[in-house]
Amino acid sequence: MTSQIDSYGWGLWGIIAGMAAVTYLNRASLLLLAGRFMLPPAWQAALKYAPASALAAIVVPDLLAPSGALDLSFGNVRLFAGLAGVAVTVMLRSTLAGIVGGMLALHAMLLLT
Repeated sequence: MTSQIDSYGWGLWGIIAGMAAVTYLNRASLLLLAGRFMLPPAWQAALKYAPASALAAIVVPDLLAPSGALDLSFGNVRLFAGLAGVAVTVMLRSTLAGIVGGMLALHAMLLLT
């Protein structure tokens, strides 16, 4: 692995510095321009769902394709644990309870298989 990194030489540091600069400028521009204009009300309403969308983008692929391929079989314990977590969240209206319930269901199913 180090031989691959060594082959980049200073170019690797340039890539890292470039990515850091792009990330910094992207975030700094939003902070600097925040007070100068207002987003339309529809965009502001849509931004309320951004955290849930980001979490779903992280979690759903792991539930539906734990081995890299779509797995909707009864052997996919992660899918059933996720569904159990959703059910607990809806019934108790508590995100923390849903996470705990889903994790308990996952570990129980892993112990039984």
